[in-house]
Amino acid sequence: MKLYVIWPFILLMVFFTGCQTKETHLYIGKNLNDPDKISFNSVQEGLTKAKQIYQSNKNSKVIMHLLEGNHYLDSSLKITSELNGLQILGPKNGVAVIKGSRKLSLNWEKYSDSIWMAKVSGNTMFDQLFVNGKKQILARYPNYNENGGHWQGHASDAIAPERIKTWSQPIGAIVHAMHAGEWGGFHYMISKIDENGEAVLQGGHQNNRKSAGIHDTYRMVENVFEELDAPREWFLNSETQILYYWPEEGVKPQNTIMEGVHLKHLITIKGDQETPVKDVLIKDLKFEHAQRTINEDYEPLLRSDWTIYRGGAVFIQDSENVTIKDCEFSNLGGNVLFVSNYNQQTHLIGNHIHDCGASGISFVGNPSAVRSPAFQYREFVPFNELDTVKGPANNSYPKEGLVDNNLIYRTGRLEKQTAGVQISMAMNITVSNNSIYDVPRAGINISEGTWGGHLISYNDVFNTVLESGDHGSFNSWGRDRFWHPNRAIMDKMVLENPEMPLWDAIHTTVIKNNRFRCDHGWDIDLDDGSSNYKIYNNLCLNGGLKLREGFYRTVENNIMINNGFHPHVWFKNSGDVFRKNIVLTDHKDIRLQSWGKEVDYNLFPDEEALIDAQKNNVDTNSFFGNPKFMNPEKGNYTIAEDSPALTLGFKNFSMDSFGVKKPSLRKLAKTPEFPVLWSISGTKKTKGTSLVWLGGHLKNIETLAERSASGLNKTSGILITEIDTQSVLALSQLESGDVIVGGEGAEINTIKDLMKLYQEHGWKGHLSLQVYRNQKKNDFRVKLKK
Repeated sequence: MKLYVIWPFILLMVFFTGCQTKETHLYIGKNLNDPDKISFNSVQEGLTKAKQIYQSNKNSKVIMHLLEGNHYLDSSLKITSELNGLQILGPKNGVAVIKGSRKLSLNWEKYSDSIWMAKVSGNTMFDQLFVNGKKQILARYPNYNENGGHWQGHASDAIAPERIKTWSQPIGAIVHAMHAGEWGGFHYMISKIDENGEAVLQGGHQNNRKSAGIHDTYRMVENVFEELDAPREWFLNSETQILYYWPEEGVKPQNTIMEGVHLKHLITIKGDQETPVKDVLIKDLKFEHAQRTINEDYEPLLRSDWTIYRGGAVFIQDSENVTIKDCEFSNLGGNVLFVSNYNQQTHLIGNHIHDCGASGISFVGNPSAVRSPAFQYREFVPFNELDTVKGPANNSYPKEGLVDNNLIYRTGRLEKQTAGVQISMAMNITVSNNSIYDVPRAGINISEGTWGGHLISYNDVFNTVLESGDHGSFNSWGRDRFWHPNRAIMDKMVLENPEMPLWDAIHTTVIKNNRFRCDHGWDIDLDDGSSNYKIYNNLCLNGGLKLREGFYRTVENNIMINNGFHPHVWFKNSGDVFRKNIVLTDHKDIRLQSWGKEVDYNLFPDEEALIDAQKNNVDTNSFFGNPKFMNPEKGNYTIAEDSPALTLGFKNFSMDSFGVKKPSLRKLAKTPEFPVLWSISGTKKTKGTSLVWLGGHLKNIETLAERSASGLNKTSGILITEIDTQSVLALSQLESGDVIVGGEGAEINTIKDLMKLYQEHGWKGHLSLQVYRNQKKNDFRVKLKK
């Protein structure tokens, strides 16, 4: 065959050979003695090699294998579009840990009977200290108490002048305080002491509702040498570089592994919109030790209550098809996984996130994508200056993200305006099959209506709002273009422009088949302006559901245990629908201009609650009666075939599909406590003559002897028979033997009355109760959390 005949075939062979994907495996870790494997001592070295491989052949596929053990980082790992297709995998057997800390080599000597001291070499600075893998406590007041409530211990005199006088160097002390309304927290540095001995605070930029100031009681101070007075506490003098440490009993500092945290971010995955990072997989790794970021620049998330630091231990920006899967994240000082600006198809699957300082998972777009944005609660753009085009202005926001099968708990250990999952300026984010609990504020939070389309399904969210108030296990705001701080102006704008609420909330957000429990607020809280939601097949175990001013919300086929529906300050022509739900209290409406499009076909617990609703010309076709739950003590609220709710159109939904499904995480996951049904009368199990509430054992006054013993003028009220130690009521002024007879201006005759009052006012964080003690009526203000 002549050359000119075979030449085209040679060219094709060269072309296809060049297009073939070449797979290269890199192994990271010490003590690897296999000549057939390309190995490196550090992850950074492996990334450098991977970049060289991609530069030489764009069709390469590099898989980095991290061997078992600790992988300490000198600097944050950076993955750019030059590394598209990269995979970083942990070992199949064992654990590879990426750490943002350094081992400390220290020569210890005694400072006092309990405290040791050592010089830290060089200019090494760190904001967290770990000893043998256990986090230690930066010297603080009050001392750490796991059951101490906010910050595991708080005190009103944390920065009192009398206490400050005892400090040799107050400058640089760190002050943590809750918002006066308990809407998140603030963090400050003491910059100086004024002529009155008061601390001058610098900071407080971590909350978007600053005007109310800080809380009188919920305060904590740390990084003060004189407060180093308990085991596990430490203090690093930044001037002398001397570390002081009080070890736990049996711990000898010279025989420990000490690690100081020095990095803010562990991995940054960042491209740009023209050349995004694509097809990156990070799997089966553990991430530990990232710095706290409370002193970094924060930015407001439009007119929500949030400001946020745009960063995290793993930071993803301008990417497509990035997956973080089956990883563990713990002992991280700030946000954990942060998805910023333009991102499509970010998949966060099967991860275990716990014991971290701020939010677990955040999807946050860029305000440049928002038309006519406003950033403070009372800020607004005049109507004649508004951009009236629907939807986003550009693509700088997360879209089509997936948060699935994650276990998230004990986040927000430092920052309180946080969430297990946070969504802001994003579109079509799916949050499914996650277990989220033990958090200071919301489990899942959506900061505004831009741009909706989210799916919240099959999650188990409970033990929320533990260190804040006026919030829910699920929380949202909707202070979008239509929203105005002056209600009269907002009413006028929306009346004249009825499509305005959908300019930003362009897609319907669906909340379905979740289990929520909030003991300090609402199970589902759609706050200011939240619009365009469909909510169905949810089990709400305590706090009920709130719909504040907003439009086009449909709520149907939900179960609300011991609580019900809270419609607040609705608009005329809101288009809201509330139907075919099982509620166990009367409606808790506040200042409604109208009752929406439809409120009907709901099942109430008793005739009194139904009649109360029908006075508002709603629930014409609703019933009352026992819903006949199959096994509520075990969490099965399936209703029996003869339940009156079925006649109203209610349909049963699965009671075993909530929360994380991944077997290894499901074994670890907690489930919520199932409440006693105090709100349904007529059955032996639920008639509500006794109850344990906030650690207090309660019993209805039912006999003449009980009445006489308490000096009551009638046979009614609630006797406190016992108060558990270290419970919420143990911290109150109430005592065993007290009889509760009133609260919030209403008479209390039975436990059912108290629980109705609690469900109506519990979001405030306290109740005003009238109590008989020693045959005398007393007024007490009882806090509902530690």
